[in-house]
Amino acid sequence: MSDVLILQLTMLILIIVGAVVKKLNIVSRTGQKNINDLVIYLVLPCNNVKSFLIECDGETFRQFALVLLISAAVQAVSVVLGKLLYGKKEPGQRMSLQYGVICSNAGFLGNPVAEGVFAAMGLAMASIYLIPMRVMMWSSGIAIYTQSKDWRATAKKVATHPCILACVLGLILMIGGLNLPELLLRPLSTIGNCNTALSMMVIGMILADADLRTLFDREVLGYSLLRLVLMPLALYGVCLLSEVPALVSGVCVILTAMPAGATTSILASKYHADELFATKLVVASTVLSMITIPAWAVLLTAAL
Repeated sequence: MSDVLILQLTMLILIIVGAVVKKLNIVSRTGQKNINDLVIYLVLPCNNVKSFLIECDGETFRQFALVLLISAAVQAVSVVLGKLLYGKKEPGQRMSLQYGVICSNAGFLGNPVAEGVFAAMGLAMASIYLIPMRVMMWSSGIAIYTQSKDWRATAKKVATHPCILACVLGLILMIGGLNLPELLLRPLSTIGNCNTALSMMVIGMILADADLRTLFDREVLGYSLLRLVLMPLALYGVCLLSEVPALVSGVCVILTAMPAGATTSILASKYHADELFATKLVVASTVLSMITIPAWAVLLTAAL
C-alpha cells in the first residue's frame, strides 16, 4: 500500500510541476503540443519496446492472449455503451462523450501506473491491452468526429502508428528470445524511462488551462462516474466470476479505470465539436482519477 501511495504522490507532484511550468509560460501552447507529440511518437514507443524485454514462457503468452481478448471485449462494449447512453445528446457533446467512453488516457497515464503497481510484467501487459484501444482510437474514434468512411486510410494510419509498431517489434524480440546490444538497449531504456515524468507533466499542462470552478457539471460528473468507477467495476466483477488470474485482471481493470484521453479535447478542437466541453471531460475526470486510481490500485494489489 505504501508503494502505491508513494507512486500516486510522485505522479501528483509531476502533474503539479507540469501545471506550474505552463502557468509560468516556461512551456507555450506550441511547446506543450511538441512535448505531447514527443511522448506519443518517441518516448511511448521506446517504453513499449522496453516492456517486452522480459523472459517469457507458455504461461506468459497465455496471459498476453487473455489481456488482448479482454481489451478487445472492453472496446466492443464501449462502442455500444457510448451509442446507448449518449446517442441522443446534441452533436458537440455527443461526439466527445462517445469518444471518451472508447478512448481513455491509458497510454499516457495507464502505462506508468501499470509499471509502478505491477512492475515490468504489468507494463508489458499494458502495452498489449492498449493495442485494441489504439486501433479503435484511429478507426471508430476518428469516425465519431469526422463521420469518415475511408477505412483504407484509417487502417493504414493504425498499422503505421509508432506505438503499434513498437508492440510488434517488442513481441518479435520477446518471442525470438533476442537481446538488443547494449549500445541500443541503454538509450532505448533511458528514453523510455522518461515516460512517467513527461506524461504526468503533459496532464498538468492541460489542467493549467482549465478553470476548476466550472468543471464539475452534471454531465461531466456522470461521465466521470462511468469512466472511473462503473466500467472498471463491471469488468472486475466479470473477471472475478470468470476466475481470471489476479495479475491479468488487475492490469485490465486499472487501465479501464483511466480518465478521458487528452486526444478528446484535441480532436474536438480540430473538428469544431464543443472544445470547451471536451476539455471539461478530460480535466475533470483526470482530477477525480487522483482519488479513484489509488483506490483501485490498493484493491487490486491486495488481490495478488
